[in-house]
Amino acid sequence: MKLESNLKFMIVTIGRRKNSTATVFWFKTQGILTINQIPSEEYFQNNPFLLDSIRQPFDLLNIRIQNQINIQVSGGGLSGQAQACRLALSRALQKQNCSYQTILKKKGFLTQDSRIKERRKYGLKKARKAPQFSKR
Repeated sequence: MKLESNLKFMIVTIGRRKNSTATVFWFKTQGILTINQIPSEEYFQNNPFLLDSIRQPFDLLNIRIQNQINIQVSGGGLSGQAQACRLALSRALQKQNCSYQTILKKKGFLTQDSRIKERRKYGLKKARKAPQFSKR
């Protein structure tokens, strides 16, 4: 990722969910929320569920996005990426102000969801689905 040399970032955090990894770069300058250099509404295809998921920490704390926030996200699908972004943004807010930790922790925004897809085992069609058993 190429960052402009004249911009100094204040906070860098990482959030993960399923196969998605999101890295938040929180700058001191005025700006908007961008994901992979694309505005967040455009990146998540104006999906209100995914956009609300990202904005939940800000809505909970009654804060507006005033600083420039760049998020680099990769892997997984849009839902996993949105949840990874939410975790990374929550961690950035916690770093910014320690008093936010109790509020965010009560809602579960600082907890990483470690559930991932179970691997396929040999002899089975999927992780747990077995071929049909025939007696004769």
